[in-house]
Amino acid sequence: MAESKNNIVTHGLSGKVGDLLVFSQRNGKTIVSKVPKERTGELSDKQKAHKLRFQKAVLYAKYVLNDPAKKELYEAKADNSIGMSTYNVAVADLLNAPDIEEINLSGYAGNPGDIIKITATDDFEVVAVNLKIENSDGTLVEQGAAVNNGAEWIYTATTLNPDLTGDKITVTASDAPANFTEESKIV
Repeated sequence: MAESKNNIVTHGLSGKVGDLLVFSQRNGKTIVSKVPKERTGELSDKQKAHKLRFQKAVLYAKYVLNDPAKKELYEAKADNSIGMSTYNVAVADLLNAPDIEEINLSGYAGNPGDIIKITATDDFEVVAVNLKIENSDGTLVEQGAAVNNGAEWIYTATTLNPDLTGDKITVTASDAPANFTEESKIV
């Protein structure tokens, strides 16, 4: 890619030149690109869903910018030196759901006080992790919120569960814009 530095002709230029070029400014640089073509035809269902999701992300970012407390949190993650504004961080947060990296059942034997460790990550922040334990026949043993200890989420069992065979542990992690990820593990 060619780069022109201190070009007095294009410095600060923005807008469309005929139907050929578009000039825009990003991080003090002038970007030149071809004029985008107009879309023809109907959007597919997947394209409509993606467009709607992106519209929600834009609305969420505008909400964040208008809420001083949330704006401050997102500003801390922004890096304007690489073009990542507070707005961009908020859009990305809505578009990316948390990941459940690991469900560690090694400390769970079905006794009250046993612990289950969950490693959940997000591009911004995981705000809640909930856990549900069901017997093999689908009956609920217990459910509740895990506690964040800074490195992982810890769920402490409260109910005696003498037969773990075929039990299903379901973990749900959520972030600030209410995205959630669910993962199950059979004991």
